[in-house]
Amino acid sequence: MVTVAALLLAQGVLAGPAYAARRTVPGLFGDLFGNRSPRLRGSLRATAVPLPRPRPAEAPTAASPAAEKEAPATVDRPAEQAAPAPPQPSACRLALTEEIAIAPSIPDIHDPGGCGGEDLVRLEAVVLPDKHRVKLQPAATLRCTMASAIADWIRTDIAPLAQNNGSVLSGLDNFDSYECRGFNGIPGAHLSEHGRANAIDVRALKLADGQSISFTDRTVAREVRESVLHSMCARFTTVLGPGSDWYHEDHIHLDLMERHNNYKICQWNVWDPLPQVAPLLPAERPDDAPPRKVAADAKSDTKSDTKSDAKPDAAKPKTASREAASPPTKKRRQNRRF
Repeated sequence: MVTVAALLLAQGVLAGPAYAARRTVPGLFGDLFGNRSPRLRGSLRATAVPLPRPRPAEAPTAASPAAEKEAPATVDRPAEQAAPAPPQPSACRLALTEEIAIAPSIPDIHDPGGCGGEDLVRLEAVVLPDKHRVKLQPAATLRCTMASAIADWIRTDIAPLAQNNGSVLSGLDNFDSYECRGFNGIPGAHLSEHGRANAIDVRALKLADGQSISFTDRTVAREVRESVLHSMCARFTTVLGPGSDWYHEDHIHLDLMERHNNYKICQWNVWDPLPQVAPLLPAERPDDAPPRKVAADAKSDTKSDTKSDAKPDAAKPKTASREAASPPTKKRRQNRRF
């Protein structure tokens, strides 16, 4: 044994740095047969715990918890999470001021079936140049462009018409404005302009003296109704009234529907006024007319007339009856050919 150890020491196997390096590299069995010092159970190994870096001098001082509760934190939101800016008013909204109409803006409507619209207003009254207000009864829910057209029509055309008739315009009878429905209220029909808040149905004008001018009343002067018709057809793209269909016999439909080549529809028959006396009734008997005959006198007159007519027939000769009964001659037959 001593001899083997001496030989290994002589060769430098068990000594020197090479031997130490080989002992530190784990072999197939690791350090199973290494020369580590035995570790006792329950003993602790000293390790280096990482410590935080020292606080820089330019760092801000931490606020106390009480101060954080009192002052809410103002955290800057990213640009994509910032609240959207309110939409800018349209040119129509800027032009439709309170000097022209009382028409507050309302939120956009997005109903099923494509109904609704944007830039909507509730047209409550039209302000005339003399500051007099023409109320819409009830208020109409319309697009701003349609409300502006109604206001311009009343201010420019209808108010002077009422003034020419010796009164002041005070109201407009609104039969219908926004309603989510098809044409003429038929289920399944194409969406009406009423469903787009782009139409209004009007029935009459209200005057300050209490009178009412109905657009479809045939007792109203024909000149007045024709003036209203011409003013409507000049401003709106669709005008439907009596004669267009039986849905518009008692009101006038107005809208601003956009069509190809700015095509317009104006269908309103201004009927003539009805006669005061029905034509089928007999005219009244004038006072200077001769008195009518009694029924008995009328019967006697008819009998005398029949007797006078019967005498000439009895006095006719028999030859006449024979000639009538005789067959026609050859000359008469020839005349019949032509």
